Amino acid sequence: MLSVLDLAGSDARTTEDIFTGESQSMPLGRVYGGQVLAQSIIAAERTIPEGRTVHSMHGYFLRPGDSAKGITFAVDRIHDGRSFSTRRTQAFQEGVPIFSMIASFQDEDPGIEHQASMPDGVPRPDDLPDIEAHLKGLHPMSKRLFTDRPVDLRHVPSPIYLSVEGDRAPSQAVWMKVRRPIPDDPAIHRAALAYLSDLTIQESILRAHGIPWAMRGLKVASLDHAMWWHRFGRVDEWMLYVQESPSARGGRGLATGRVYAEDGTLLASVAQEIMVRIPQGDPLA
Repeated sequence: MLSVLDLAGSDARTTEDIFTGESQSMPLGRVYGGQVLAQSIIAAERTIPEGRTVHSMHGYFLRPGDSAKGITFAVDRIHDGRSFSTRRTQAFQEGVPIFSMIASFQDEDPGIEHQASMPDGVPRPDDLPDIEAHLKGLHPMSKRLFTDRPVDLRHVPSPIYLSVEGDRAPSQAVWMKVRRPIPDDPAIHRAALAYLSDLTIQESILRAHGIPWAMRGLKVASLDHAMWWHRFGRVDEWMLYVQESPSARGGRGLATGRVYAEDGTLLASVAQEIMVRIPQGDPLA
């Protein structure tokens, strides 16, 4: 994860700043959306005046990327004001855009403050089984898709990889953190939080209809992604990702999420719309 977030600068110049990056190897060959989100934020942040940090981003996934190929990031310095800077980052493969994002950065300013409270009664991460406990019976190669990831996830009530247990409710919570300590650089932690934000947010939509990821013929694709960073938090410490889906219709579902530090501090808010298609004639249709 850290290696793909370490973008290279380029001697090539247009009217935009150019950076290049690599992709994590993915079993199905498609670039993981959270990766290109995080890389786009890193690219934009490298053009920002010192002291300004990202507070929001809005992006669209345009095409599935190829994880075997490199990615070029072009950053347009749209505006630098007295307190805010705005950047547009587009990610390209073979000259074709696969992702487009606008992000805003701000100086640290004093002001009014409040936050939504973290839900009560959520089991602590150490009281929940790790991912391997939910993968019994899977082929060892299939297990590696989950255990080789750089992120530790603990679902409440349980994952929906193979089946959906409990009530078919449009909500869930997930404890998450990266598996090993990472450098103290706040920019890396902010980008890594974007990386994590795309991992499970779609599941509140699927859980509402009893649809596991393993359903044969299921097709899910992220359409867009929005994120707001409220406060700094370390991604190598446990965070609670509270997720819910207010609506699904027309082959699309909307999911929203809030990310809390373990002490209850609200770190970020997230929203994503996905395309979701299930096989025709399936009893869940």
